[in-house]
Amino acid sequence: MTPRQALRDDQWERIKDLLPGWERHVGVTAQDNRRFVEAVLYRYKTGLPWRDLPERFGDFRVVHLRFSRWSQSGVWQRIFTLFTQDADNEYGMMDSTLVRAHPHSAGAIKREPKECQAIGLSRGGQSTKIHATVDALDNPTGFHLTPGQTSDLEGADVLLPGTAAETVIVDKAYDAQVRVIAPLEKGGKAVVIPPLSTRKTPRFYDRHLYQARHLIENFFSRLKRYRAIATRYDKTAQNFLGAIHLVAAVIWLN
Repeated sequence: MTPRQALRDDQWERIKDLLPGWERHVGVTAQDNRRFVEAVLYRYKTGLPWRDLPERFGDFRVVHLRFSRWSQSGVWQRIFTLFTQDADNEYGMMDSTLVRAHPHSAGAIKREPKECQAIGLSRGGQSTKIHATVDALDNPTGFHLTPGQTSDLEGADVLLPGTAAETVIVDKAYDAQVRVIAPLEKGGKAVVIPPLSTRKTPRFYDRHLYQARHLIENFFSRLKRYRAIATRYDKTAQNFLGAIHLVAAVIWLN
């Protein structure tokens, strides 16, 4: 693999003991965890279908099945969560980004009609909204998926109550007194949110500090360098979120 698509040796050393199947792990020992992780990264970096994985990675069915099982069991999320313990919580930011859902991603909705799989109809077609939080160094600290047409406040309801940041910087889409501002201030957090133009009495906010909000846009730019995240091909929200957690962990490793 080229350096752009493979893990560096120092990156691998930091995560190898966090994966199932390592040398002293109880149960079956994985034959080659590194090759498997790099296969998953290769797929999401290039955006190719699983069945088009190069032969050097082995049987694509095995790779995909193993990736799905690790997503279901929370392996990728646990690795990501361990890195977030080193977050710089002086201040944090939250925002969302929309990704288009490829027609091939709709199969799970047909099999499970009661589950939307975080795919919804928004302007432009089927899409998924990725809600994310980052720390003061634009490292990711949390994710939540919703259908594309949902409000940003739904992500805030999930991610902001547990934030460790001392100051929260978000755009005016989160200017909601009851759902966002009051709970954060009650928790002792400083809030930097531009007021909506519809407010009768505009609320003061630190304009200078608000300029740091570009950091979360920088993070989304790095996340979408992975083509199978910039466009969603995964049928299940579970697998798509698992891939996001893995890529976010790699971003931490950089």
